[in-house]
Amino acid sequence: MAWESLDRRTPVIEPNAPPVLSEAIRAKIRSFFPRYETKRAALLPALHVVQDALGHVSWQAMKEIAEVLEIPPAQVLDTISFYTHFWTHEKGRKVVVLCRSLSCQLLGADAVRQAIERQLKIGEHETTEDGAYSFVTEECLAACDHAPCLLINERLHKCVKPGDVPKLLADPNNDRVAMPRSELFDRPAGSAVESKGGA
Repeated sequence: MAWESLDRRTPVIEPNAPPVLSEAIRAKIRSFFPRYETKRAALLPALHVVQDALGHVSWQAMKEIAEVLEIPPAQVLDTISFYTHFWTHEKGRKVVVLCRSLSCQLLGADAVRQAIERQLKIGEHETTEDGAYSFVTEECLAACDHAPCLLINERLHKCVKPGDVPKLLADPNNDRVAMPRSELFDRPAGSAVESKGGA
């Protein structure tokens, strides 16, 4: 068994690197503070805000998120490394997330996976050369009654068959969601926020 060696003397972040979080992103993160007992509790919303704005959460972004939340950067990395949703490197404009739960597996997710990899010419956690698509699998998308299912960005596609994949990936609107996300997430920074004790 070969062990990967890491050179801990090589800094991941350049000491004089310019900030990557704009003041608008920082303000959006701070807008979550009144909803939680501690600033650290706003870490997950902060990661979503940063990934939505920048496309991924770089090492520099992790450091700056830690500064805004007043926590050690290691706590940001711990959270990012636990969730497969967050990317530490650039991803495609659209991310195809195929469910690999038991229900989806039994109803043909492996064949759908092969069709996706064949169509996009990439493997899991890779990105097409044109930057259009990235591909990952998740343990469960909570749509077992529509297996096999997949997400393209935030849009759920149900009962997908291998033959559906070429047409699905060619559709320019395959990621378009008809409804807005929660008011909590999409509320502009600086707008009124309910107190912790509010409804």
